[in-house]
Amino acid sequence: MKEQVTPPTPPVSLAALLSREDLALRQITGPPAAEVAVHWAHTSEMADPYPYLLGGELLLTAGVHIPAAGTESEYGAYVARIVEAGGAALGFGVTPVHDTVPPGLVAACEASGLPLVEVPPRTTFSGVARAVWQLMAQARLAELRRVSEAQQALAAAASRPDPVPSVLRRLAARLDGRAVLYGPEGVEIAAAGREPVPEVRPALAELARFVASRTSTTAADTVADTRLAAYALGTGGGFVLGVAAPQREPGDHTIASVAAVLLSLLTGEHQSGTGAARSSALVRLLLGARPEEVAPLLDGDGEARWHVVHARPDTGTPDPVAASALGAALGSPLVDPAGNVVRVLVRADPPRGGAGDRGTGGPAAQRGWTLGVSAAVGPGEWAAADAQAARALARARATRVPVVRHGGRPGLADLVPDAEAEAHARALLAPVADLPALTETLRVWISLHGSWDRTAVALSVHRNTVRQRIARCADLLDADLDDADVRMELWFALRRL
Repeated sequence: MKEQVTPPTPPVSLAALLSREDLALRQITGPPAAEVAVHWAHTSEMADPYPYLLGGELLLTAGVHIPAAGTESEYGAYVARIVEAGGAALGFGVTPVHDTVPPGLVAACEASGLPLVEVPPRTTFSGVARAVWQLMAQARLAELRRVSEAQQALAAAASRPDPVPSVLRRLAARLDGRAVLYGPEGVEIAAAGREPVPEVRPALAELARFVASRTSTTAADTVADTRLAAYALGTGGGFVLGVAAPQREPGDHTIASVAAVLLSLLTGEHQSGTGAARSSALVRLLLGARPEEVAPLLDGDGEARWHVVHARPDTGTPDPVAASALGAALGSPLVDPAGNVVRVLVRADPPRGGAGDRGTGGPAAQRGWTLGVSAAVGPGEWAAADAQAARALARARATRVPVVRHGGRPGLADLVPDAEAEAHARALLAPVADLPALTETLRVWISLHGSWDRTAVALSVHRNTVRQRIARCADLLDADLDDADVRMELWFALRRL
């Protein structure tokens, strides 16, 4: 059979073409139409179409060269040349040359397994070809949409607390197969997706070892009707992504390549200097170490204090390049771009003038960004600082200022013992404690001095929603929220919790 040269566009199913009512095509013989892939349409009245076919065509003919009373050998030879050229199907147009499809041609197609389609008189060959191109364009658009959605899903998975397993799970789900990460020694480190048939697993591991030991960055194979692919991660690191899927859809290679790039970033740790220290700190955190235990890997002595910064661009959505640029401007490589918000962990300024001065002012405003900055805290308080930064950013956006810093000065609330303060706060807020939307709305509304519009902006909800939630809070708490003393006490409780 001739080597097929198929176009870069995805094929279309013959069944999709037959379903077009405007064409009224009818399959006479051959395998099920759903199993036949058409890459293009071509019209030819040559007695031997082989030299003019590239493979994968729906060959359209009116049978000018086919005698009405042809012999079995003539029909057989014609069909055999189409099959040898890799033709996908034969479309036979009835009238004006033939009133019906010649029975001998039907028998020859049936014997060779070549799909035979009858094209009615009212349907032109150009109309069939146009329908093929339209279906291919639709398939291409669907493929691009599928790849784009997969890229977004994989990027989101890479930003999760367990990025490597999350990326593997998402990739396996997208390809309806199995995804495996192999280590430098060819050992399976992590895997996701359905378990393949027994012979596939060792074959995929062998393919991964082949890629790891060669200069080629990818390799593919087929075992037990399962498509295998292996992708080397990074340069010389020895990590390999293996993929096993029951079928190969257009765009699968692109999706797997995106996952390979993300896994390269996640596994390609710098092996010296601060890069290795940050990688080590991340691994220890993922394995359950406390923040204060890994902090010395980030600052050398573990005594540094940190600001958590939440930032949103004034226009558009942040991309990884913009997020990295923001981190560089703030002097920190510890950047997490997630959705519309970029989070940065920034080391506070060193002490100036006294033990109590730990640089609580935090990073300065950045052009084109709105920032919320937490108080300067130790590693054990990073989670609390993250919440402070989120609230500060919401306030900054609501008040339309470039930066808001969480207050770090001691206040009257600090004079009350923590245990007593928390007990009082929990008792006071008990009626709304199980309704986080209400408590957060109440917190923001009080912090913005009861402004409906600014609270709506900060929470990204309608101002009527804010009014309804605050009214609900007042009802559940049985409190007059217009009373300054009530607001002060609620503010004290909200800050404690």
